[in-house]
Amino acid sequence: MRLLVATGLRREAKILAAPGAAVTAGGGDSERLAAALEAAAGDADAILSIGLGGALADGLRPGDWVVADAVIAQGEAIPTDPAWTAALLEQLPGARLGGLLGSETMLTTTAEKREARALCGALAVDMESQVASRIALRHGLRFAAARVISDAADRDLPRAVKVGMKPDGGMALGAVLAALSRDPAQLPALLRTGRDAETAFRVLLRGRRLLGPRLGLADFFQLPLDVG
Repeated sequence: MRLLVATGLRREAKILAAPGAAVTAGGGDSERLAAALEAAAGDADAILSIGLGGALADGLRPGDWVVADAVIAQGEAIPTDPAWTAALLEQLPGARLGGLLGSETMLTTTAEKREARALCGALAVDMESQVASRIALRHGLRFAAARVISDAADRDLPRAVKVGMKPDGGMALGAVLAALSRDPAQLPALLRTGRDAETAFRVLLRGRRLLGPRLGLADFFQLPLDVG
């Protein structure tokens, strides 16, 4: 095992599975994700943060790719590997290059997204890249990040989404249904959010196939990912 992959949900992890890659679903629990990556970092050569993310910049819609040239983690911009980033841009159709914010909390309102965009200038946000980038920096590993947009900057997410993810990356359907029963007016927004997420999952699957067994790593950086 020489490649570590950080993502949010178990469904994303299943899509991203590859021979020779260790995929961890953070489930919104940064401490748990950090522990898993730290435990494996000594045997790794590279870390990729990839999966779904939220748009901060106007014009990004569900299904659009953002490839990071840097991850903003607690106010610090951690650059990605230039060659790996260039490969991701080339292989992911229509991908936009720019900053990616790693957040400890889920940004669900347009006001929160607007504020984050103004503060750091990032194109998109996720909850794993800040962890992956810092561990890569600490261990001197190659690092890259790419995210498929699942919610636009001009869309508020229903409150129920905040309870929809288990710490292991599974879906907490019971908690979502309970939140919905307390506030049924969320239903239209929740259905829309589900449709947008399905769009993003389909694009992630296509992107995974386009990136191939090396997950976008340049050929000069050899990893035993295609040996089966």
